[in-house]
Amino acid sequence: MLSCKTLLSRRIKTIKKNKNKKSKNSKRINSFSTKQNPISEKYQQEEDIEEEEDGDDVEEGFNLKASAPSQSHGVQPLGNLYLSPGSVNSRNTGLGNLQTLTDELVLEVLGFLGGAHLGVLASVSKSFYVFANHEPLWRNLVLDNLKGRLLYNGSWKSTYIAAHYPSFDVSNICVSGLRVRDFYSDYLFQSWLCANLEMKPEWLQRDNIIRRRGISVEEFISDFEEPNKPVLLEGCMDNWVALEKWDRDYLVQVCGDVEFSVGPVEMKLGEYFRYADQAREERPLYLFDPKFGEKVAILGSEYEVPVYFREDLFGVLGSERPDYRWIIIGPAGSGSSFHIDPNSTSAWNAVIKGSKKWVLFPPDVVPPGVHPSPDGAEVACPVSIIEWFMNFYGATKTWKRKPIECICKAGEVIFVPQGWWHLVINLEESVAITQNYVSRRNLLNVLDFLKRPNASTLVSGTRDRVNLYDKFKSAIEASFPGTIGHLTQKAEEKKAQQKKPSFWDSVTDSKAGAFKFSF
Repeated sequence: MLSCKTLLSRRIKTIKKNKNKKSKNSKRINSFSTKQNPISEKYQQEEDIEEEEDGDDVEEGFNLKASAPSQSHGVQPLGNLYLSPGSVNSRNTGLGNLQTLTDELVLEVLGFLGGAHLGVLASVSKSFYVFANHEPLWRNLVLDNLKGRLLYNGSWKSTYIAAHYPSFDVSNICVSGLRVRDFYSDYLFQSWLCANLEMKPEWLQRDNIIRRRGISVEEFISDFEEPNKPVLLEGCMDNWVALEKWDRDYLVQVCGDVEFSVGPVEMKLGEYFRYADQAREERPLYLFDPKFGEKVAILGSEYEVPVYFREDLFGVLGSERPDYRWIIIGPAGSGSSFHIDPNSTSAWNAVIKGSKKWVLFPPDVVPPGVHPSPDGAEVACPVSIIEWFMNFYGATKTWKRKPIECICKAGEVIFVPQGWWHLVINLEESVAITQNYVSRRNLLNVLDFLKRPNASTLVSGTRDRVNLYDKFKSAIEASFPGTIGHLTQKAEEKKAQQKKPSFWDSVTDSKAGAFKFSF
C-alpha cells in the first residue's frame, strides 16, 4: 500500500512524461479552492499502485513534509473521481438529501453540534463519519468551550474527549481512523494537503528587500521611514542577551507556570511547545502575547529597542497606550496571513531564533486573494498561508509592481512601514519580538486613523477606542507643543510641490526577477 507522499511523487512524474497533458494537469494542481471544483489528477487510488520508496525526488509540483501522515480517512481530490470509471462518490451516497450542499456548508451546519452529537452522527454513515471527524470542528469545540488548561493530546478530538471525559482512555482512539473508499472532496483534501506541504523553492527564492548594516538614524529616516519603504536591518541585535539565551529550555525555565496568549486561550510555555511538537494542522496556533514583559520581567530586560525605533510617541499615554509589543513563538507553518498593522502604526520585527518568510505589498496594492471590506474593518483571505501560496502567489510573477520579499533570519530586524500589507510564515520553529510605534514620520497618519467615523470598530489594542484620538492628541500637544501644527504645515507644503517619482516608479525588474533600485 502506497503512502500519500509516494503517490504524489509518482503522479507528478507521470504528468511530466506527458507534455500534452502537463499544462492541463498543472493548472488543476494549482487551482485549489474552497469550492467543490475538480482540482487535481495527481493522485491515483492506493489500490491500483504498488509500493515504492519514499525517497523519490520531485522536481516539479508539491512535496510533502517528511513527517506528513497519510490522509486520515482516505479522502481524495474530486478530480480523481474522473480517473475511476464506474466509481460513485461515497460522499454523496452517505449524505442523502444533504449531498446538494457544498462541503463547506455541511461543515458549517455540523459546527452547531456539540461533541456528543458529532460522535453519534459519525455512526450514521461513512460519509458522516468523515465529516464528523474533521479536525477543525473539534479544534473549534476545544477552543470555544475550554475550561481550565489546554493539554493537547495528539489530535483535537482526543484533546476534547480528554478534557470532557477524564475517565476515558484517549489512547484507545485510533489516530488514523477508518479509511473510507471512494470518498472524493476537494475541500477536505485541501485542508490535509495545506497542513502537510513543504514550502516550494520558488516561493522562497525571491529576495528583493533592501538590506542595510550600520546605517545612521538619519539615513534610516531619510531613506526608509520618510518614504515609507521596508528595509531589513543587520547587526542591530548583536548586543541582545536574548539572542544568546532564548532557547526552549531557558524560556520554559524562566517562564515557569506563567500563561501566555495563544490564539483565544492561555497556555504555559511548556504546554505550548508540547502542542507545537505534535500538531499537524493547516493553521497552527501562534503564541502572540502583548503582556509578556509584565508577566516575566526578565524577558523585557533581555532585549532593547533598536536605535532606529526609539521615538515612540504613543508613550505619552503611559499605561493607557494601545498594545504595542509582543513575543511571538510558533512552529514551522505558523504565522500571520495578510494584514495591515493596527492603528496605522509602523512596526519592527526582530527574529531571535529560527527564520521567517515575508511578503509585503504597498498600501495602494491589495494582495491577490485578499478582499478588505470598504471600511477596512474586516479582511477576507484564504484559510491558511499555504493556501495563499498555492493559489495566488504565482499571479504576482506577472505583476509590474511585485511584492517585496525576504527571509528574515535570527539576528535580523525588518522594518514594516505603516499601511503595508504583509504576510509572515515561520520556516522553522521561531522566536521573535515585534513592536508597533508612532514617530513624527507617521504621527499624522495615526491621528487621521484614530478620528475616523468607525474608529470604534477599527482601533485595536485598547479598551477606550472611542476616546483614544482625543486623549492622544491632547497628550502630544501637552508634551510636544506645536508639533502637530508643524507637521501639518510640512505635509501641505509637500503636496504643493511638484510630484516626485514614487518608490515604485523608481523600481524596474531585472532579468533575474529581482528589483533594481535607482534612488
